[in-house]
Amino acid sequence: MQKATQRGSLMGCSINISNTSDMEAVTSRKLVKGHAYSVTGVDEVHYNGQTVRLVRTRNPWGQVEWTGAWSDSSALWDGVYESERDRLQVDFEDGEFWMSFDDWLRQYSRLEICNLTPDTLDDDSLKHWHSITYPGSWVKGSSAGGCRNYPNSFWSNPQYRLRLEEEDDDPEDGEDGCTFVLGLMQKNRRKEKRHGIEMQTIGFAIYEIPKEFVGQPQVKMSKDFFLYHASAARSETFVNTREVSQRFRLPAGEYLVIPSTFEPNHELDFVVRVFSEKLNPTDVMDDEVEIKPPEVSEDDDDIDPSFVAIFEKLAGPDGEISPKELQNILARILRKHGNIKTDGFSLDACRNIVALLDKDCSGKLGLKEFNFFWKRIKTWQQIYKQFDMDNSGAFNSFEMRLALKEAGYQLNDKLTEIIISRYRDDDMTIDFDNFICCLVRLEAMSSMFRVMDQGGEGRIHLNLAQFLNITVIG
Repeated sequence: MQKATQRGSLMGCSINISNTSDMEAVTSRKLVKGHAYSVTGVDEVHYNGQTVRLVRTRNPWGQVEWTGAWSDSSALWDGVYESERDRLQVDFEDGEFWMSFDDWLRQYSRLEICNLTPDTLDDDSLKHWHSITYPGSWVKGSSAGGCRNYPNSFWSNPQYRLRLEEEDDDPEDGEDGCTFVLGLMQKNRRKEKRHGIEMQTIGFAIYEIPKEFVGQPQVKMSKDFFLYHASAARSETFVNTREVSQRFRLPAGEYLVIPSTFEPNHELDFVVRVFSEKLNPTDVMDDEVEIKPPEVSEDDDDIDPSFVAIFEKLAGPDGEISPKELQNILARILRKHGNIKTDGFSLDACRNIVALLDKDCSGKLGLKEFNFFWKRIKTWQQIYKQFDMDNSGAFNSFEMRLALKEAGYQLNDKLTEIIISRYRDDDMTIDFDNFICCLVRLEAMSSMFRVMDQGGEGRIHLNLAQFLNITVIG
């Protein structure tokens, strides 16, 4: 309470009621039940050689004051130096009164503290809280993973790294740690209420980051991490209010904040706010984009002779695979695997595959190009079966992200969101043909980037012709 006073926080207290007849009932010491009192001061006085802790409280009625120890008319004030009485402004019947901290604890049931943001405090003498604000979004099928009750999708929620670097300056409380207030607010819901859109049920969890990941914001914690690690703290409950906030004290270190809706796939914009006594940096946790697919040899000598014979049979007299021929080949593959959900590879999808893999711009796939695609699709087929965890024959969007990473494509949240929205069906699933088309595109685009990044700097410079070439192919 002393800290809250120093930081200009607002405090209120009340006495709980057990039934409606208790509402605004006056106790024998003239305190009103179910009434909203303001806490206006916290101080100490010297009385008979001892230090007494006092709390100043105000009844908004402007009258009906506490009549116990340290009240306005209490004889205890006679034992206090006049200078202290003047400093504490002991007046009569103004609705404001002092009481000992021990009596205050016994009489009142609840204390609420509202910590104001630093930009609302204009008194330079106050000790301001530091604040950090991060806007974010839960996107259906991508980053709206729901709460911890949904382990297969919870990990996909936005993640924020909170660094608690300095402990509080409060040697008298006997507690070590870093104090902060974490708030999660959903945006625009009151404005949209007129359209029948209600508040979502929201909350958050806080995890301690393992030592091996400390200092690495470009790492998004995976599903396995949350399966085997308990939270260090969390919001008391998930509620459908505009903001959920709570005060915490944790040991110095790095922590992971996961805001979420209660159930998955609820789209919503939100704001995460952190208020701390010391400046504690916060970062968005997100995977760094890395493309490391398994190598496939393109040397003629490494192509199996039996595959050459199969290719010649499939390709026909011209010795190349056209989009129509590729469509027939893929249809045969799918017929052998009835448990894979697919709409079939359309001729347009096959044209795109050929265009992306056709290095000599012939409009068809030659032996080396088709060999590369054939080896890739066999690997991708195994991955598809491996990450179809519910055996539905199709991916949900969260399985898709895991499968892409297994195939060698670690993407960040924004890229994942774009890919999911492009390749998912209306029922929020990704079938086999869309999965393959996505991987072919990623393969071709990343391969083209590596060729153009001749200096290995991780960036390329394009003129207009090069840019149009890439966008036409892509």
